[in-house]
Amino acid sequence: MHTVGTFAPVSVEEARDYYATAGPAAQTVVREVAKAMSFDREEYGDRVTNDVVETARDALFASLLEVRVGSYEEFEDWRESYDGEVTISGHEAVDSVVWHAGPEDEAVAATFQNEEDAAVATLRRQAFGQLYRPIVDTA
Repeated sequence: MHTVGTFAPVSVEEARDYYATAGPAAQTVVREVAKAMSFDREEYGDRVTNDVVETARDALFASLLEVRVGSYEEFEDWRESYDGEVTISGHEAVDSVVWHAGPEDEAVAATFQNEEDAAVATLRRQAFGQLYRPIVDTA
């Protein structure tokens, strides 16, 4: 078993703090990408909306979430010791699982056979949508 990612918020407040700090970074990324695409001032103003920056913020936050990667047996061992609810996507007849536990006794997991990077990316999007979107939208 191994982990990938930077953070796993242990509280709602910590999740909101991480999300808040992702805002300026997202703005910088969007500005630099627009510059690389040669947007002039008018095009930047027309195309770089608050929704664009918020989407970048959501993606940045999700991409930094810590995800555990392991065998199905390792996941089951972890699950036995976890007190919260776990939502699993996929089929148990595969060899590997990725999972992330959120700050409110909820976790998401996804099974996969070969494509670890794709499974991690998919799980991060699921974790954001299911575990963090409700937290950051009410802040």
